[in-house]
Amino acid sequence: MIHVRTFEYKPSEHEAEKASNSYLMSLVALIAGLPLPIINLLATLIFYLGNRKGTYFVRWHCTQALISQFTLFVINTVGFWWTLSLIFKDTELSNTYVAYIIMVLVANLTEFIATIYSAIQIRKGIHIEWWFYGLLTNQICKESW
Repeated sequence: MIHVRTFEYKPSEHEAEKASNSYLMSLVALIAGLPLPIINLLATLIFYLGNRKGTYFVRWHCTQALISQFTLFVINTVGFWWTLSLIFKDTELSNTYVAYIIMVLVANLTEFIATIYSAIQIRKGIHIEWWFYGLLTNQICKESW
């Protein structure tokens, strides 16, 4: 799921801190707005917008964090509205709903663990690429602007 790649240069302490904070932003937002899935995405988007003209290392990690949060946002939003429809409408609890909520919990837990691990490694200056998201980030974020 996570791949370590080396950059041609060692990022400075300041770069490593900013890149690491791009992942931590979603964790801080999780505490602030747990029931609302948009809060994590907005916090990561704001951090991305503030650092989109930074060095390649920082920009790359801000982009990867944003892409992963967008995917999690879609998954969580479906679960959120489905749960509300069960509470406020005459909808029945189904095996499909239970399976989806289990998948949502597993996806969130996996992303939570990967985020903490990535933030720690990136803070050390080690470049971490997540499976799938790393490939997308490489396509979106180019070295020279």
